[in-house]
Amino acid sequence: MIKYSRIFITAVLAAFAFNASAQNTSNTSSPYSQFGLGDIEPQLTPQSAGMGGIGVATNVVSSFSTINFLNPASYAMINLTTIDVGVFGSSLKLSRTGQGSENSTNFRLNHLAFAIPVTKKSALSFGLLPYSSVGYNYKQSSPNFGTGLPADTNEVNFTYSGEGGLNKAYLGYGFGIGNLLLGANVSYLFGNVKNYSSTEIPDLYGTQYTRNENNLSVSGFNFDYGAQYMIKMGDKNWLTLGYSGSLNSKLNSQQDRFVTHYINDSEGSPINIDSLINVEGAKSKLQLPMINRFGLSFKAGDKLLIGADYSTGKWSELTIAGTNAGLKNSQTFNVGAQITPNVNKLNNYLALVDYRVGFMYNQTYLNRNNTDINQYAVTFGLGLPLRPSITNTSFYKINVSAEIGKRGTLQNNLVKENFVNIRLGFTINDKWFQRYRFD
Repeated sequence: MIKYSRIFITAVLAAFAFNASAQNTSNTSSPYSQFGLGDIEPQLTPQSAGMGGIGVATNVVSSFSTINFLNPASYAMINLTTIDVGVFGSSLKLSRTGQGSENSTNFRLNHLAFAIPVTKKSALSFGLLPYSSVGYNYKQSSPNFGTGLPADTNEVNFTYSGEGGLNKAYLGYGFGIGNLLLGANVSYLFGNVKNYSSTEIPDLYGTQYTRNENNLSVSGFNFDYGAQYMIKMGDKNWLTLGYSGSLNSKLNSQQDRFVTHYINDSEGSPINIDSLINVEGAKSKLQLPMINRFGLSFKAGDKLLIGADYSTGKWSELTIAGTNAGLKNSQTFNVGAQITPNVNKLNNYLALVDYRVGFMYNQTYLNRNNTDINQYAVTFGLGLPLRPSITNTSFYKINVSAEIGKRGTLQNNLVKENFVNIRLGFTINDKWFQRYRFD
């Protein structure tokens, strides 16, 4: 217990230290993150991600208590104190017709979550995870001052960039009544999204450049809820139907705008000269979309788990300060499975490992240049158990998953993204608050 706890605590502190030092940097490098609130995070643990992102109708994965962010009703099946911490890494290749390709990598703390049983069939959960990420930087050039006239020989460069995102801190409770599980989360969303645009004429001596910064600050409460109904099919087999949703809550927001003149030094770094506009926007409301998720899973003892999810988000209803964000409704399909050969075969480690596979298809909320931006991914994952404590009251597992896929297209002058996402998590199941009896 002491050995693994030290490893766990060290990993958590290191991840938080890294995250704190990098809190002003971006956790994505996608030009598609400039729209709406950024790339909306799927809020997955490696356990769910390895199975294509399913989770609406799952609760106990293998024989482990698992914190499932997709459906708070699943907390009812948590019978051991559970701690789950995870990190996320991404390798992204951006391609555009006539402009070649570029690569980027990102790393961050993905989640830190806790769950504590309250009664035999109820549990409390709380934690912190990302809600959205913004991170992009690209340049567009226009010859002849943008006029197209041959007499204008100077090129104009337009640079667009952004950073930031929103975080989600949640507190939830799930309980069971017979075969019906119910649960809800209250979440606090907070963060900043910054978008920049610059205009430069590098070949015209003495020209001052212009930079426009828009800063969106967001904070407020949102609510998630869910239900699962478990149908027994045989001795150890269960069919589970699941539903979860997120309300279209209104959050507090404020938009500030800054316009500055600047020049570049010898190394290309900007030096501000004066400020043209410094406007602190009025406080307003941000309207989130309604999100609905539906799921179905079948669990054969501790050996097999298969499932499918469907979710839809009414992102066409997203408004910021009364202005529609110009998005469309999204829908996502997830299918996945897990096989654990034999959890009782203690002398064969490979028989104890969870093997996961899945597929995800996402019709995103983006339509650019009259083209829908869709996303595909195949997923793989492993659940690697570690030796339990001497008293058999603490259990540990390392979970890892990989998502390999693409988003976007090269058609209509758009960007295609090929990505590999890696999620690594460490899960503890422990018996806390246990009363010992001595004879």
